[in-house]
Amino acid sequence: MSFIIDAHEDMAFNYASYKRDYRRSALEIRKREAGSETISETDDTLLGWEEYQRGQVAMVFGTLFLVPGRHSQSNHEKHVYHNPEETRAFHHEQIAYYQLLDQSPEHLFRLVLSRSDLAAVLAPWQSQPASYPDTTHPVGLLMSIEGLEGVARVADIEAYWDMGIRAIGPVWAGGRFCGGTKEFGGFTSEGYELLKFMARLGYILDLSHMTDLSARQALDAYDGTVIASHANARALLGPESGERQLTDEAIRSLVHRGGVMGIIPYNLFLNSSWNREIDGRSITLDLVVKHIDHVCQLAGSARHVALGTDFDGGFGLQSVPQGIDTIADLQKLAPLLAARGYSANDIDLIFGKNWQHILENALPV
Repeated sequence: MSFIIDAHEDMAFNYASYKRDYRRSALEIRKREAGSETISETDDTLLGWEEYQRGQVAMVFGTLFLVPGRHSQSNHEKHVYHNPEETRAFHHEQIAYYQLLDQSPEHLFRLVLSRSDLAAVLAPWQSQPASYPDTTHPVGLLMSIEGLEGVARVADIEAYWDMGIRAIGPVWAGGRFCGGTKEFGGFTSEGYELLKFMARLGYILDLSHMTDLSARQALDAYDGTVIASHANARALLGPESGERQLTDEAIRSLVHRGGVMGIIPYNLFLNSSWNREIDGRSITLDLVVKHIDHVCQLAGSARHVALGTDFDGGFGLQSVPQGIDTIADLQKLAPLLAARGYSANDIDLIFGKNWQHILENALPV
């Protein structure tokens, strides 16, 4: 089986809000949460360390994610910020969570800050697949930020770099730096200042959640590595999906820049007419493959698409395609891709090596 790199998981936010301990298995977490309000709010978890091993998930991008106070809709969301002081405190808590995972005596996770860290994390997965429980490997963690708008100053990202953050998606809701999912528009003057500072430090820029205008402006302005960690193809969804997903124009521009786009196996982002109450789990994994294939057809190869699941990002088991019980089931995509004519090498690229190549080029030595 190909190893997998997943470019978007809100692990720290879920630990802060729901005390989900991803050192446990997904099934253990579900038992602990059974009958609680957590399930009605965010579904059953899809993540757990045992499932990373069973699914050959060698590495994940663990986000720092906070909810702007003006957009909070739940009393369970613990990391809701209203000012820069709260933002800094919550970000430090989430970084401390990833550091705790890295320092576990069982060696379950390993932070990835450099190319040498990346090579060390991936080496055992490449030499011998995990076979739980007899053969297991540490899971790599690359820290990224989703939504930076609560920081006091653009210059604060230098301290974040020193603490190990390596990728930034400037926007979630939108407003301060550029347009986003909830507040529209393009880049502001402070947003352009942010892009310049990010490039100077060596950050990976994540286009996810940007409006069409913001994405175009970012692709034109940013000198460093550009990705879309978790986004699907707008052309397969229609205009009713809004600007959250990428247009074909944006995908082509991302490909031209050498970027990679991570596909999200979330039913509403696979079919914008999906209704949980009516449709249940009627969506199939074929739709995930369709989105992957759409990007490959635009790119002319399998070198610019990967996976960015956003698992446990406000949805879980009840909102993903049938066939997925946990993240381990992403391996079921392999035979579906092969049936469409994708080679073993193509599947390796889509599952993990495309993100590996991005990181090998973008991370510091």
